[in-house]
Amino acid sequence: MARNKREKYYKKIKNASLWGPIITFFIAMVAGVLVVAGVGEVITYYVVESKFISEYAIVENIVAVYESDLSDSDIKSTVKSMGRDYIIVDKNDKVLYSSGENTCSFKGGELSYVGDNGKIVAYEDAKNPAIDVSNTGMVFLSLGNFMNFVESDKTDIGIEVYNYTDYDIDSKIVSFAMWVESRRKSSDNRSIVKSEIIANQRDVKALVFLMIFLALAYIGMLTVLFINAIRGVLKQRAIAKVYYLDDITMGNNWRYFVDKGELRLKKHIAARHSYAVVNLVFVNYRNYCVCHSVEAGEELLKIIYNILAGAIKTGSKELCVRSATSSFALLLNCESEEEVKIRLDRIINVLENIDSNHKFSFQAGTCIIPKSVNDRGMAVRRKKLNLEAEYNNACAARNAISDNTESGISFFNDKIVEDQRWLDIVQENQIKAVKNEEFKVFYQPKYDPRTKELKGAEALIRWISPEYGFISPGKFIPIFEKNGFITEIDHYMIEHVARDQKAWLDQGFKCVPVSVNVSRAHFAERDLADQICKMIDDAGTPHNLIEIELTESAFFDDKDAMVYTINRLKEHGFAVSMDDFGSGYSSLNSLKDMPLDVLKLDAEFFRGEFDNDRGGVVVSEAIRLAKLLNMRTVAEGIEVEEQVDFLANEGCDMIQGFYFDKPMPGDEYEERMNK
Repeated sequence: MARNKREKYYKKIKNASLWGPIITFFIAMVAGVLVVAGVGEVITYYVVESKFISEYAIVENIVAVYESDLSDSDIKSTVKSMGRDYIIVDKNDKVLYSSGENTCSFKGGELSYVGDNGKIVAYEDAKNPAIDVSNTGMVFLSLGNFMNFVESDKTDIGIEVYNYTDYDIDSKIVSFAMWVESRRKSSDNRSIVKSEIIANQRDVKALVFLMIFLALAYIGMLTVLFINAIRGVLKQRAIAKVYYLDDITMGNNWRYFVDKGELRLKKHIAARHSYAVVNLVFVNYRNYCVCHSVEAGEELLKIIYNILAGAIKTGSKELCVRSATSSFALLLNCESEEEVKIRLDRIINVLENIDSNHKFSFQAGTCIIPKSVNDRGMAVRRKKLNLEAEYNNACAARNAISDNTESGISFFNDKIVEDQRWLDIVQENQIKAVKNEEFKVFYQPKYDPRTKELKGAEALIRWISPEYGFISPGKFIPIFEKNGFITEIDHYMIEHVARDQKAWLDQGFKCVPVSVNVSRAHFAERDLADQICKMIDDAGTPHNLIEIELTESAFFDDKDAMVYTINRLKEHGFAVSMDDFGSGYSSLNSLKDMPLDVLKLDAEFFRGEFDNDRGGVVVSEAIRLAKLLNMRTVAEGIEVEEQVDFLANEGCDMIQGFYFDKPMPGDEYEERMNK
């Protein structure tokens, strides 16, 4: 939905400055044509037709004279007195009689809009062709002759000019001629009379100048509108360029990648090829900006973009844009996964060495878009392709290796799909699982390696879902740590362990301290110790029966906040332990500053064969160091008797592992307490 809105918004911006001028331009053209046509009609009617109608009355009088009972000599005498040239022709256009100069061209046609008879026939004057009579029933002025007349004042252009001594040159009389036919009732002969339209030259000039002015004004208006239309097109292109511009690399941006890439992939010719959508991330970008500056980082992004732009194939419809802060989107035309890997390896190798003083890392997630063909192997257009979805798959593939800071390439596959689906399932059900108490507390006992006596236990969470069955912690705890829900689990576990301990005390069991893990995310809260204290007090459980366990990695965060919270917990009477000691690189430094009560040796110390070699020396010295710091020690992951004997000899306080017991539900743990 949001994508459709963006596309509509872009089209609106793109077309806004273009269609307005174009529509205005065409409206102006139509209006101009109508104005010119209107002026032409005015000229035709008022200058030609209105004058011609009055002349036509004289023609009818002449014909009436011929139809009268007068003698031939009287008829000729009467007609001659009317001052009109005329001819009489038979049905074959043979001239039977003429009076005056015969200049009829017999070029013309039937006119339907003058006279009382509905239709008359008119012909042009061969000597004075200023009036044109077309065979479509129209009569109009020859503007070419007008112009020549106005400019030259010559009389040999088919327009008769009569000079009168009483008028100056601007008062010359202009005569336009045409021949009009009328049939005689008494025979098949036709009378064709020369009809003159006389106008004042000054009026004609004014009319011509008016038409010239209107034409120039119209042309000027069209020119302005045309220029505006061109400006609109240029403005539209400028807007599109800005819309698709990345302001850091000055290349194309993410919107360009989606719009143009999708358009290219949906073409029929592209269906014959497979493509790779790549999410390429500059892993070290933020560190580089911190050490140098944001400006220096942006300059580096420009260099990276130029390298990527130079690596894509010209003419193959490949694309390269910066899609986010330090991420780049690529569309590569590759026919196999191996070809994609070779190209990306080559690109990453170049990018890693763009600065001899730094070692950069780049990670690429890739989603392959296969060829689109039918069962017969014929290309089929990718009509429903969604490039944003394909790029999201590429991002998911890159995210699969994001925990590592080294360069790498990952391809989107079914496992990533399943991981994403499981992530959605966990996040959709996490709140409901807490509400329905689907999370169960399991207890793994801790024993004294010398006396085999129960000395404590660790509370471990298990998820027993009505829909998905038993879910091990490794399948949901990492997700909770990333999405922040782990703090809810911390509260859940503390409350349930406190209630269990209180219930067992009330039943008369000899309870031992139970350690509960608290995530590193929780230590950002200054009142964490007070929160824990309240939850345990609400359950009515003695504080000495609850041990707060922190992972070693938590000590790498805010050191001051960590020390503050540990001291507050100890003030409330809680023991605090460090889990997974030895899994990190700053353990000894942590022991120097943290007032801890219990040190838990990581299970990795005891993997594989174990004897008094280097590993044994490290374990032995760790136990000795803990005793010097007044700390108790717990060894995790103990599975064989030799390890138990070694730890007993070294003075380890407690052992936790399958050698004695696996994690168990609360009712089974009750039995261990009974023993």
